[in-house]
Amino acid sequence: MKFLKKFVKWLAIILLFIVLLLYIFDYSYILRGVRIVYFTGHKTVWIDDYPYFDNDTIAKGDSSQPWPLHKKYNTVAPSEKLKQINAALETVAYLIIKNDSIFYEWYAPNYGKDSKTNSFSMAKSITTAMLGKAIMDGHIKSLDQPIGDFYPQFKDEKTTVGDLASMASGLDWVEHYTSPFSLTARANYDDDLAETMLNLKVIKEPGKSFEYLSGNTQLLGMIIQKATGKPLAQYLSERFWIPLGATEDALWQLDDAKNRLAKTFCCISSDARDFARFGKLYKDYGKWNGKQLLDSTFVAKSITPRFPESPEYGYGWWLRKSNDRSFFLMRGHHSQYVIVEPNDNVIIVRLGQRTSSDEGKKPFTSDMDVYIDEAYKMLEQ
Repeated sequence: MKFLKKFVKWLAIILLFIVLLLYIFDYSYILRGVRIVYFTGHKTVWIDDYPYFDNDTIAKGDSSQPWPLHKKYNTVAPSEKLKQINAALETVAYLIIKNDSIFYEWYAPNYGKDSKTNSFSMAKSITTAMLGKAIMDGHIKSLDQPIGDFYPQFKDEKTTVGDLASMASGLDWVEHYTSPFSLTARANYDDDLAETMLNLKVIKEPGKSFEYLSGNTQLLGMIIQKATGKPLAQYLSERFWIPLGATEDALWQLDDAKNRLAKTFCCISSDARDFARFGKLYKDYGKWNGKQLLDSTFVAKSITPRFPESPEYGYGWWLRKSNDRSFFLMRGHHSQYVIVEPNDNVIIVRLGQRTSSDEGKKPFTSDMDVYIDEAYKMLEQ
């Protein structure tokens, strides 16, 4: 008994000492991450985490525009292969949209067409769309405007807003998803995201090559907010969510209730149907119901590779060729997808808890092929 009491005492002292060190060396955000992830029974970030963060509302308008249902809506049964991967990877939503009508949709138990889940990095595509709108509105001059025009910390750097959008900034951000000491973890759980971003340095020549860094899109979001003078959720609501006829309010996670900076590298919580609207908008080169919401030239540039040696990325959008088809897509951690094939007028949406085991081993995970191939098999029936 004495040994047990002594053990508990020293364990408590050690834990208190570790906590103290975390605060002293500015790693206290790790405690927040532990509380949000491990204390809720998870091992990593998950798609239903928005209640554990402060959020801004991306408000829908008074005139929603529901998706039409295809004449063959849900008449074609999914294949066994599709059902198996949806079960194995804990898919919560799977949609096929053909000719701007919902051909097929399926939701896991406890999820439905109005369920909000975390976009993760699909938010990067939306943030880049907001850049295009800010240019169109005259708040930002062009893709070539230096970031130093907005933040004096970068006044001597050549990095442009276009470099941020195309992942070619040269910033000293390290993209790492497992270490609690990484910039990615700090960005997700720290309470002062702007401080983290403005301490970054440009260490490589910008505009020369593709390097996927979440910090690029976070800094881009800060620039858009500064240029427009509006909170990002408000600007997104006014310029896209309302005009696109979203049927539900969405949420954008913030660093904390005091600073209220949206996490633009991730973390818009919405539903599959409303996420799909951005796929249609880009499929139609920025036009929605006859109105040009985004400049068509900007859209075309976004879905074209900037660097020939990195054909998988444009400006905020991933690019993929498969079976003689050309796809562009929004893509987030754990295989959140809005996949678009404009020539076939097809949009595929998949949201879920897990991705295939080859994540990080090649530009695209193998589960994407299954979601695409099985959708086309269903469309051909």
